[in-house]
Amino acid sequence: MDSLLKLLRENAALSTEDLAGMLSLSEDEVRAKVRQAQAEGTILGYQAILSDEVSDTDGVQAVIEVNLTPERDGGFNRLANRIAKYDEVSSCYLMSGSYDILVIVDGANLRQVASFVSEKLATIQGVTSTATHFLLKRYKENGVMLGGEEEAERLAVTP
Repeated sequence: MDSLLKLLRENAALSTEDLAGMLSLSEDEVRAKVRQAQAEGTILGYQAILSDEVSDTDGVQAVIEVNLTPERDGGFNRLANRIAKYDEVSSCYLMSGSYDILVIVDGANLRQVASFVSEKLATIQGVTSTATHFLLKRYKENGVMLGGEEEAERLAVTP
């Protein structure tokens, strides 16, 4: 991975000046490389990782395992793209293993997520089964530790 892209992936809030210093480039060169990466579709967006304790969201997040019957001449792609277009879906991935698609859904409450699964997701032709898991607590997201680091408690050693 390009060193500029690696730095931006780790911290997209770095200033052009900071990036230029870290990469031994001019600020104009950094701006040009960022514009080029955006134009080529390499950089698709920027997001902040928010603390659960500070943000006032009482919503829920669910991880849903979805099994599909692949379509002729399309495999899983058309169904996965259809699922990904729902507003409730924040992420959608093709997986290896015991299920085909992993869907991450955001909802205001458990009932809203359950309604999405039963009324929208499960009714799509080609969806053969779903398994929903609710996220209870995030510890690390995209390489960032959340909620502060707790000091490791050492156990007493006895003979």
